Amino acid sequence: MKTILPQEVQAKLQAGEALNLIDVREVDEVQAGHIPGITHIPLGLFEFKMNELDKNKSYIMVCRSGGRSGQATAFLDSHGFNVTNMVGGMLEWAGDVE
Repeated sequence: MKTILPQEVQAKLQAGEALNLIDVREVDEVQAGHIPGITHIPLGLFEFKMNELDKNKSYIMVCRSGGRSGQATAFLDSHGFNVTNMVGGMLEWAGDVE
């Protein structure tokens, strides 16, 4: 499984890179603070929502600590998606939140 650190994601965003970030946390967690520009798909809805994703794009999965995003990364990877887990999750995120 491919992984990326929160600091690397922040550096890419600050450099102006367009990233496809998917936050797999629950609604209340996302409302409490999330990385600007994320797509929100709760982990429990992944099997129903994955057909909305593009296999030609790369995605970075985000959750609170990296556990649920790791599950989502493994799931999407097994279905042929180019996906990376942000290890440490929002607990280690020091960038902007909205």
